[in-house]
Amino acid sequence: MKQLIAANWKMNGMPDWAEKVGELARAEVSGAAELLICPPAPLLSLLCEAASDSAVTIGAQDCSADEAGAHTGETDAALIAALGARYVILGHSERRAGGESDALVKAKAERAIACGLRPIVCVGESLDVREAGEANAVVVDQLLSSIPETGDYDIAYEPIWAIGTGRVAEVADIAEMHAAIRAAVKPGPRILYGGSVKPANAQEILATSEVGGALVGGASLQMDSFAAIALHAIR
Repeated sequence: MKQLIAANWKMNGMPDWAEKVGELARAEVSGAAELLICPPAPLLSLLCEAASDSAVTIGAQDCSADEAGAHTGETDAALIAALGARYVILGHSERRAGGESDALVKAKAERAIACGLRPIVCVGESLDVREAGEANAVVVDQLLSSIPETGDYDIAYEPIWAIGTGRVAEVADIAEMHAAIRAAVKPGPRILYGGSVKPANAQEILATSEVGGALVGGASLQMDSFAAIALHAIR
């Protein structure tokens, strides 16, 4: 399975950002990795249409655990899939900070799979947890409480202290955590690394044992930097 290089645009983008799909396609990096862009929900339809004839895949940044109904402000996984998206990011630390529990992330993942989406389940530890020497245990516990019982999914390990801070975990720390995660789950899921991934550090990170790709934030907003990261993917 190819490494997955996923762009999390977070709350960035306007309708004309659909043109970025063509920019990425023209960068000719699709052979090196599976390329995924996850825009804000209002842009999903435009991005899915723009990517329909390309090797770029589109995903969402969240979905509801519930079926369609009286859930104001939520987005049904069935609708996301109907638009043409294939992935959904779940349990990102920015959403967990707002109160999302492991149980809710698991319920969302199971709903996503039922609707034909592949979840990317995010896990990660705070700086306090890492400095206390409890990072592996906390992340594995969080993971096992968040992943679905059945179905295909991927995992994104994002140390919270490295998201948007410019700090990156040492390669030895990444390898240790990814090994701990792999020991806890079946062989199928790719384990992405996220946390200030940039063109300058992508090669070393993507070559690390058990790293199955990258979840990229700020560096994914410009297609030249995102493509440069993807070119370091392991073929």
